[in-house]
Amino acid sequence: MDMETTIDNILVKYENSSRDSLIPLLQEIQETEGYLSEEAIVKAGKKLKIPTSKIYGVATFYNQFRFEPVGRYHIQVCRGTACHVLGSATVLQELESNLRIKAGQTTRDCMFSIEVVACIGACGLAPVICINGEFFANVTTEKIKEIIETYRSKEQAI
Repeated sequence: MDMETTIDNILVKYENSSRDSLIPLLQEIQETEGYLSEEAIVKAGKKLKIPTSKIYGVATFYNQFRFEPVGRYHIQVCRGTACHVLGSATVLQELESNLRIKAGQTTRDCMFSIEVVACIGACGLAPVICINGEFFANVTTEKIKEIIETYRSKEQAI
């Protein structure tokens, strides 16, 4: 199913909805599509009779919303206090160097993306990263190299 059809199917569920449904609608679109496209925002605005600028205002206020697709392996790097103290800045630098992208970007092959998060809630595992819901504890620059290679190997095996 193409993105336009998917968005239309989601919007049907919000047939008689108002502004109160904006955040759940955006969350459902992002959960299904992986991000909020311009097309999705325009369609949501028409459905809820809300100007596109207002929808962008709401969506940019909350850091849960993304406006670009993420990689097949979406890496979240915790920068909370415990992770910071135990070296998450170095972990982030190693990821950016290894993948040749900055936080907030996706590799050209769409395999990896990096997102910095304020706190993952796994302080006892610090420094910690999360890839598609899988947590990696006590991460070091050496472990980053191993982790990335493991994911690259998975792709080559497919």
